[in-house]
Amino acid sequence: MDAQLSQRLLDLLERADHWLPPTPEPVDWERDIAALWQRHALGGQLLPVAVRDAVTLDDLLGIERQKQTLLDNTRAFLRGLPANHALLWGARGSGKSSLVRALLNSLAEEGLRLIQVDRHDLAGLPFLVQQLRDQTHRFVVYCDDLSFEGSDDAYKALKSVLDGTLTGPPENVLLYATSNRRHLLPESLSDNEATRLVGDELHHGDAVEEKISLSDRFGLWLAFHPFNQSAYLETCEHWVRHLGDASDWNVAAREEAIRFATLRGGRSGRAAWQFACQWVGQQRLDGRC
Repeated sequence: MDAQLSQRLLDLLERADHWLPPTPEPVDWERDIAALWQRHALGGQLLPVAVRDAVTLDDLLGIERQKQTLLDNTRAFLRGLPANHALLWGARGSGKSSLVRALLNSLAEEGLRLIQVDRHDLAGLPFLVQQLRDQTHRFVVYCDDLSFEGSDDAYKALKSVLDGTLTGPPENVLLYATSNRRHLLPESLSDNEATRLVGDELHHGDAVEEKISLSDRFGLWLAFHPFNQSAYLETCEHWVRHLGDASDWNVAAREEAIRFATLRGGRSGRAAWQFACQWVGQQRLDGRC
């Protein structure tokens, strides 16, 4: 009977084998500085990835206060000092994600390691954090372009890890998130129907409190706003010179940069990079430089 049971279990495992995720290459944190977290039915796995680009903090213009604040917070964390989870929110293309990548490029030699988690994999975040608890390295777990719909329960896992469990996140893990929404969840007029004034105090309704309670768990909020024309043109000039040379930035380039932003309906660091790619590429293609 035991032999038959063992054989049946082996047959079952063979049939289920193709449903299991492939065994990934193990992450070597001495060598790898970044990884992706992918959730699956048995928990999740870390996949080492190469750094996307070589963007540095000096490449990011127009966000000096945000750069310095996040740099100071991250350096304190790397040195074992108190530091806050950070929410970078605001206008699209204003440098939120680029700032996190630039931090990794700048601080990897100081011990920073980055793990990116997709919003759809947040349910496995507690499992990931437990895996990192006994590691000797220090990790920023990073959620890019984070937002939730009203019926999406994935935010509960994030809320729990941030500040909702008995143990909390380990001291070698910080969470950084970027979002276009300050409170990460959609806000509607109906949410404020239960808000009331009691004396001089404003008391939010339960719906508003639920939404604020998630973003409120991030101790550091950094706001990113659309560029004014001066900051936009300064960024255009930087990237044109970076991709080409000093002669590529001239009166014609400045006028075209303004036209480019007008057609796109906004100024941002992303728009400046895209303009520089178009302008320098076209100059070289036409043989003008």
